[in-house]
Amino acid sequence: MSSWVETESAHFVARHAEEDAEHAAAVLEQLEEVRERAASLLPSVPDEVAVVLHRSEAELILARPALPVRRLRTAPASRRYIAGGLSGFDIHVLAPPLLEARASGVPESRAMLLRTPAALYARLAVGAANPRLPPPARIGALVRARRWAWLYLGAGPWLSGQTALARPAIARRLREGPRPAFPPERRDAELLGGTVVDLLAREEGERAAIRLALELEPRGPRDGLVRAFGGRRIDHTEDAWRAHLARLAEAG
Repeated sequence: MSSWVETESAHFVARHAEEDAEHAAAVLEQLEEVRERAASLLPSVPDEVAVVLHRSEAELILARPALPVRRLRTAPASRRYIAGGLSGFDIHVLAPPLLEARASGVPESRAMLLRTPAALYARLAVGAANPRLPPPARIGALVRARRWAWLYLGAGPWLSGQTALARPAIARRLREGPRPAFPPERRDAELLGGTVVDLLAREEGERAAIRLALELEPRGPRDGLVRAFGGRRIDHTEDAWRAHLARLAEAG
């Protein structure tokens, strides 16, 4: 069994097997990059975050037992991309070689999986900036998350750049299963939530996207989307989103 060691960067520490030292350095560089982006948009970001690189699926599930349940609650098109989770302010994720092994045969799939640590950190940063949403888990935030799952699960992938790589998964989702709801339901939140945020950022700017995540509309997500898109009727925004999904699925 390999010995566990630690590698540090300015704001993170990686815990990993000795043979994953080079991979750990690349993950830490990725995390520093997304932290810099998050810090330019959020009022504050979490520091002293640990990322644990697991050498097997069983090891990861032992650390994050809810992971198989998350996959079952998610549309098949996005299950392969659920390759890590959060425990407080710790990021647990498969080591990069195992992330690559989960990829399909297209380059975007590999790149999307390799950005899993960045997406998890970005999700943590948004949750830390808005106590009304997880993560970290808080009782009130968990109750509220049922209505806002598409936002708290989608903001991190968008902020980290993972959503921009999701073409193959989005294309598969549009081919399979029922028509996605708007805003996305829980089964589509991990994959399609970021596309709603991405549309808002494109139309109204990145600050508007962050404002949506930080200033939850008390009347609920649909009213929040009306406000975020400058008062545009929700059915018109839904039409724009479906057209955006089609473009993302065809891109590249």
